[in-house]
Amino acid sequence: MCGTAICSFGIYNVHDQSGITEGGALGLILLLNHWFGLPSSIATPIIDIICYALAFRALGRHFLEISAFSTLSMAMFFRIWENFPPVLPSLADKPILAALLGALFIGVGVGIVVKNGGSCGGDDALALFIHKVSGWRLSRAYLISDLTVLALSLTYIPFKKIFFSLITVTLSSYILEFMQGKEKANNAKETPEAGADDGV
Repeated sequence: MCGTAICSFGIYNVHDQSGITEGGALGLILLLNHWFGLPSSIATPIIDIICYALAFRALGRHFLEISAFSTLSMAMFFRIWENFPPVLPSLADKPILAALLGALFIGVGVGIVVKNGGSCGGDDALALFIHKVSGWRLSRAYLISDLTVLALSLTYIPFKKIFFSLITVTLSSYILEFMQGKEKANNAKETPEAGADDGV
């Protein structure tokens, strides 16, 4: 719940105001909100359910249980934030700062959820599905997902702002990877065999 609160807070207070988007499912939420007026509290569970349905066979039951809770939690916090005006000043005229701050909220928020065995949206499930059907590396599957959504976002976001969105995507991924790296390092100390497998 802490992770989804941080992530949704950043999307609502930073990304929605600045016009800087995310890739993957999070970026798709903003896309649907812009073109169809679909509230994030409704778009989030719809997108996640579709992604989980596609990747059901590639995911374990424990992952799905935690992710289902994360989806409901994310929708709940979006609903809470949407009942109030943004509490942070608009950074639309400071896109670099918006990109960095947004990446911090999303990287930390998603990192907390993934670190605990779930996902903060359908991104992980969708990436696993692409990885399974294409045979691509998981990192490439994530990249394809992000770049596809960013390309679609060009329909309402100027190219200049998409550039800053790329900064957000890259930095938030680095923060997430850093948090996961620390977790793997801790696990490797506790279970040497697992540490050896992670290095393969």
